[in-house]
Amino acid sequence: MTQSELQSKQVSNIREVQSRGAIVLTFVKKSLVKNGECSFELPDLPDDFMAIPSIIALQLLAYYVSSDKGLDVDKPRNLAKVVAVE
Repeated sequence: MTQSELQSKQVSNIREVQSRGAIVLTFVKKSLVKNGECSFELPDLPDDFMAIPSIIALQLLAYYVSSDKGLDVDKPRNLAKVVAVE
């Protein structure tokens, strides 16, 4: 939840997936209301700049989840299908 204008829609989507039994990880701007079972606070920046800290946080999450699962983070599976090498 990084965009103030979309907060009500995001809260609605979070409630919908929670009602179906999902665990929700929320990256939320400090000034917005926290929703979800696990919230990570991001710095309070203007909406236009919120992509930067949220992308970094999501990349770190992906790295540590992959590492904990024992996957090679430097050579992801099926990488050749989406990357052309010349």
